[in-house]
Amino acid sequence: MAKKPETPLPPYFNLDPEAAAAKLGPIVDTARFAKAAAFAGRGREDLSKRGYAPDGRKRLRKFSTWEICRYLIPVAPAHLRRVLNKNPDLPQGEGNAGSRWFTLEDVLKLRDHFAEEGVSTKEYRPYRPKGLPAKIVAVANFKGGVGKTSTAAHLAMSAALDGYKVLVVDLDSQGSMTSIMGGDVPDEWKTVFPLLAKDYAMNVLAENKVRAAAGEPELPLDETLKEALSTNLDDVVQKTHWPNIDLIGAQLNLYWAEFQIPVWRMGLRSWALWDALTGALEQGGALDEYDIILLDTPPALGYLTINALAAADIILVPLGASFLEFDSTGRFFDMLYSTFASIEDGENAARRRAGLPEMKFEWDVVRAVITRFDASQQTDLANVIQAYFGDVMNAYRQEYTAMVGQAGESVSGIYEADYRNFNRETYTRGREVFDRTYAEFKELLIGSWWRDSQLDDGEANEEESTHGAPETA
Repeated sequence: MAKKPETPLPPYFNLDPEAAAAKLGPIVDTARFAKAAAFAGRGREDLSKRGYAPDGRKRLRKFSTWEICRYLIPVAPAHLRRVLNKNPDLPQGEGNAGSRWFTLEDVLKLRDHFAEEGVSTKEYRPYRPKGLPAKIVAVANFKGGVGKTSTAAHLAMSAALDGYKVLVVDLDSQGSMTSIMGGDVPDEWKTVFPLLAKDYAMNVLAENKVRAAAGEPELPLDETLKEALSTNLDDVVQKTHWPNIDLIGAQLNLYWAEFQIPVWRMGLRSWALWDALTGALEQGGALDEYDIILLDTPPALGYLTINALAAADIILVPLGASFLEFDSTGRFFDMLYSTFASIEDGENAARRRAGLPEMKFEWDVVRAVITRFDASQQTDLANVIQAYFGDVMNAYRQEYTAMVGQAGESVSGIYEADYRNFNRETYTRGREVFDRTYAEFKELLIGSWWRDSQLDDGEANEEESTHGAPETA
């Protein structure tokens, strides 16, 4: 009778300590980190240039007639061709009549033409009420790897293709969003850091006026703060390869803000450190110049994330359909409550003593978004997460597809991928992943604007009624 073969032992048995020690290599000192960082930096630069033009710049691809009529402008291809023939001053695209390709700048001009000349019942321009400021959107979760940057980048691109003008603010010192957008950030002075420093410095100057009047010594301003006072929003905003997406980028030195902000706060306890970014965007005119301001936050609830959340009108919280990510996101919401309730309590105690009205943080809407979803394995857990989060949860679950993976490998978004590199079905399915996410986001966006416009109209009518009422004896 043949001997039954023995089941091999697991690979962690019978390891030789001496052989294991031989694989360790020399003792590691701090200089080895610098060497690893240098190699990684070289590789990062090489990989991030995938999809760049030969001159080292990132350029947005052109869009075909088929894409324009299906995804961008609600017109039939035959009607678009008739309009182009009738209006030779409009962008005519490249290629023959049956297959023309247009830049996004061309598409925006065509969109404007149809908005002025087309059917009034069609949405050629996306909704934004006149006179209302941009909406600020923070994408945040203190767990890494949940799809924050990917979600924020694709929402920015979706909104840009829809006709909105977008400002993307990268608050993560890892700079992944900056790489996707092709940004060039040589140092922290091209990040939000000088804007935050300027907000603090302006508060110091205001405090010094009070101190001077009271005969008290002034607070000092160091060279960094003096230089920050001369920095404006335009100094840190850069154009991207998308004609209607601008960027405030990030790089490693931005992390210094996490150490510097509490030091400034200790120097001037009255400085509302959580409002620094809000003030910078308002004073810089961003709320009028842009339609949407997207804030990509670091995977931590630090001072930069607090600034983003305090500035936001809409908060999106990406998470995967796993227990650990659900658990972590629940703790993230708990920390949000603790942090902002603590700020409210501390500030309002001082305001009550001074006879000032109390402050309260409020947001238009907060939604958790399931990302990287695999319906074949995660549906049951996703349903459980949906049940517990309830109305805080987005309805659509953002699936992971091969096209999303390929786009990530080339440091770009799926909207930047040429559909000719895929079969039509793969492209359509891959694009639908983010189209549906954007559709839910856009509904939150326009709903928030509409509610604001109704409130404004109501206040205006109330004021008019009050001012227009006849005097009584």
